[in-house]
Amino acid sequence: MSFEPIKGIIFDYGGTIDSHGIHWSEVIWEGYQAAQVPVTKEQFRDSYVVAERELALVRHILPNDNFHDLLLKKMRIELKDLVEKGLFQCNDIEPLATEIAQYCYDAARSSIEEARPTLELLSQHYPMMLVSNFYGNVDSVLRDFDVRKYFKGVIESAVVGVRKPNPVIFKLGVDVLEFDPNDVLVVGDSLKKDILPAESIGCKTLWLKGKGWTADEDAQTHPGTIKTLADIPVLLNC
Repeated sequence: MSFEPIKGIIFDYGGTIDSHGIHWSEVIWEGYQAAQVPVTKEQFRDSYVVAERELALVRHILPNDNFHDLLLKKMRIELKDLVEKGLFQCNDIEPLATEIAQYCYDAARSSIEEARPTLELLSQHYPMMLVSNFYGNVDSVLRDFDVRKYFKGVIESAVVGVRKPNPVIFKLGVDVLEFDPNDVLVVGDSLKKDILPAESIGCKTLWLKGKGWTADEDAQTHPGTIKTLADIPVLLNC
């Protein structure tokens, strides 16, 4: 596998830097289990989708919200949906929402701290961009975790009005780097949303493959698959 000549790197954020390639529904489900919320995984996943749709339609998340703020708002929506469906009884969801949000925030921080040496090293050799489907607050999230400094710029779906898997969002990142697409490496955790769209415009790719949302994606293979972000400097000889 050759990545020469790579002149710049684009990273996805959610699922790539903050959860070891694992879909965030899996991390939140672990938080539910730790908090002993008495629902099934299928019931949780349905409410996860409800919350994602509401967050896409209603501006709950504000630009200055950090990741804990985001998680707390999201957990409130999910838990309220589960209670309203009669799937479990709870007179006050706030303690549960707080506990799950903290669990997930701590998990994200742990993943980011593990990724930090790789981001630090790569940023010394390449200009880097972050391209993310997010809620309009990813810059605040990055600053809270002290990783914004590694990126030349941020392209966020809620800001630019384009969402993955539309390859245009990756082209925006490439344009800021001012390189040809075939000189740019894209790193992401989703084959459908990151890898294939980036390849469609000519970028090289690495797929950080963890547990995905569907069994179909888990069964997919790709020659550019990596197990950890720490594999990247080795492949790039830096």
